[in-house]
Amino acid sequence: MVPRKIRLEGIDHPSVLTYMDVLTERKKVGKRVAVIGAGGIGFDVSDFITQPGASDKSEQDAFFNTWGIDTQLKADGGLTATQSQEPLRQVYLLQRKAAKMGKTLGKTTGWIHRATLARRKVAMLNGVSYLKIDDLGLHIQKAGEEILLQVDTIIICAGQEPLNDLQAPLEEQGMNVHLIGGADQAGELNAKRAISQGTKLGAVI
Repeated sequence: MVPRKIRLEGIDHPSVLTYMDVLTERKKVGKRVAVIGAGGIGFDVSDFITQPGASDKSEQDAFFNTWGIDTQLKADGGLTATQSQEPLRQVYLLQRKAAKMGKTLGKTTGWIHRATLARRKVAMLNGVSYLKIDDLGLHIQKAGEEILLQVDTIIICAGQEPLNDLQAPLEEQGMNVHLIGGADQAGELNAKRAISQGTKLGAVI
């Protein structure tokens, strides 16, 4: 799969990155960030860029402190007050749909993603229109009002497109090619569907 390109004035501005630039290429991300697209990838990227830096506490201890888990069981119910985290970055997570943010996340884990980003003070804005990108940042419109988000970095998380460049060359060599998962249908990628396709194809082959 490859990140889906969007049409927007200023999309080629140096401040614009794709989620692959951030997660794979580890390109530098500024202190003020706008994430376009609030699907699973948008939430994951927002989580990734707001993770606290290294500390003298182990990853396990940091998790317990974040969620108020008393491993010594001295507090009632084994729960203590959660520790607030200073946000590593100022992040705006944006979506065009007016629906609830994170609606498409997993039913059993979606609340964790939303709670984590809320704890890190990520601003979640739905029902927005994207106007343009320039040296000042990202221009959007919400409820009829034009708003300028003065950000250093804009990360595009607006879906994926299939990456099946090998299909034609292999078929030209007489090979029988089957497309499954993201190579077949990348829009709103569904792991359950991809696993089902792979299982059924394996049984046939």
